[in-house]
Amino acid sequence: MKQELSKQLLAFLDASPTCYHAVDALKEKLLSNGYRQLWESRPWRLAEGGRYFVVRGESTLVAFRVPRRDFQGFVLAAGHSDSPTFKVREAAEVPSPGACTRLSVEPYGGMIMRSWLDRPLSVAGRVMAAEDGRIVSRLVKVDRDLLVIPSVAIHMDREVNKGAALHANTDLLPLLGGAGEPGQFRRLIAERAGVPEDTVLSTELFLYPRTPGTLLGLNGEFIAAPRLDDLQCVFGCFRGFLAAEDSGSVPVFCVFNNEEVGSGTRQGADSTFLTDVLSRVSAALGRSPEEHHAALANSFLVSADNAHAVHPAHPEYADKQECPVLNGGVVIKYNANQRYTTDALSGAVFRQICREAGVPVQRYSNRADLPGGSTLGNISSAHLSIPTVDIGLPQLAMHAAYEVAGVRDTEALVRAMTAYFGRSLRFGPEGVEVS
Repeated sequence: MKQELSKQLLAFLDASPTCYHAVDALKEKLLSNGYRQLWESRPWRLAEGGRYFVVRGESTLVAFRVPRRDFQGFVLAAGHSDSPTFKVREAAEVPSPGACTRLSVEPYGGMIMRSWLDRPLSVAGRVMAAEDGRIVSRLVKVDRDLLVIPSVAIHMDREVNKGAALHANTDLLPLLGGAGEPGQFRRLIAERAGVPEDTVLSTELFLYPRTPGTLLGLNGEFIAAPRLDDLQCVFGCFRGFLAAEDSGSVPVFCVFNNEEVGSGTRQGADSTFLTDVLSRVSAALGRSPEEHHAALANSFLVSADNAHAVHPAHPEYADKQECPVLNGGVVIKYNANQRYTTDALSGAVFRQICREAGVPVQRYSNRADLPGGSTLGNISSAHLSIPTVDIGLPQLAMHAAYEVAGVRDTEALVRAMTAYFGRSLRFGPEGVEVS
C-alpha cells in the first residue's frame, strides 16, 4: 500500500508544477467523486448529504460535505498549494552577453537558491486572455526541458565551494536560448495556453524543476521530489478527507495559496475566505448567527505543513529531545511563542485521534535559540478562533528545488486524517468529547 500511495503522490506532484495546477488536479478529483462546484458570486443552495467545493483565485480551494443529520461543528484541515520558486516577470526576455537570451525572474518565497542551479527547468502558470468580450484564464505548462541556470565554473570562481553569495538579479536568471528575434517566449506561452498571442493580457508564470520525483533508498523507503512542502500534506489530508466516514460534524478540506509569502492575499489564509465559506454553509442550511457561533465553538482545525527532520550530517541544528525522523510518523509541532498554534488541548485531541487510529506520532520543537517560521494555523486563527493543532511530515532539504521525505509517513498521515475527518468534537465544561 505504501509504495502504491507514494506512486499516486508522485503523480499528483508531477501534475502540480504550480499552485494553479495543484488546485486544478484537486478539482478534477473532487468532480469525479461527486462533488459540485459552488461560486462565490452566486447564491448557495445546499442539501443534506451534499458534496461541494469552492475556489478562489484559481489557487485556493475549500471542499466540504453536509452530514445527513444535524451537525454540531466543523472539523477542518488546511495545507498550502504554493512552494518557493521563481516568478517570471511580464517583460520576460533579457538579452545577455554571450549571444544569449535569459528570462527576467524574481524569487517567490524563501528558497535554497543554489539548489536551482544546473538542472533542467521549465515554465508553468496561467495566462489571462481576451475572448469574446470576456477575460478568461488558461492554464499553461511548457512540458519540456526549456531552461537552465548555469553556475560559474570553479576555474573562474575559486571561492564557489566556500558559500559564495548568489544574487537574484544576476546569478539566477535562467538561460532561455541564443540571441534571436524578440518575443519568442511570449509566442511560446500563448501557443501552449491555446490562445492567440495578441489576446494575451497578462501572465502569472513560475519556474519548475523538470527532474521527476522518485522513490529511493535501499528498500525504497524515501521519496525525493519537488514541492513536497506542502503538497505531501495536501495529498495526505485530501486522501483522508475523501475516505472518511460521515459524522455529526461538517468535514472541511482547505488548500490556501501564498503561504510562502505571508498569506496576506485574497486567496491566502490571512483572508476572510474560510470564514466566508463557513458562515455561508450555516446560512444555507438554515442556521441562525447564534447557532453558527455555537457550531464554531465545537470545531477544530488541523494546520498541516511539513516539519524538519533531524539532518544526518547536522544533528546539532535539531532539539535533542524533540527531533523527528523520516518514516517516524506524523509530527505535532510546538513553540512557546505560539509560532505554532498547538497547545495542551489541541495536541491532546489530535494525539488521541492518532492513538485510536494506530498512527505513530512525533514531536517537533525548534532548537530554543533558532526561531522558526509561522504556519497557516496562527494566521487563520486571527479570523477563525477555534482550537488548532500544527502538524506536518518530517522532511529534509525544506525549500530546496528537490526535497526528501519518508514513504511511510504519507500513509501515516492518510490514516490519521481519515480518522480525524470522521470524528465529531464537543467542547464542554467537563472536557472534550471525541466521537
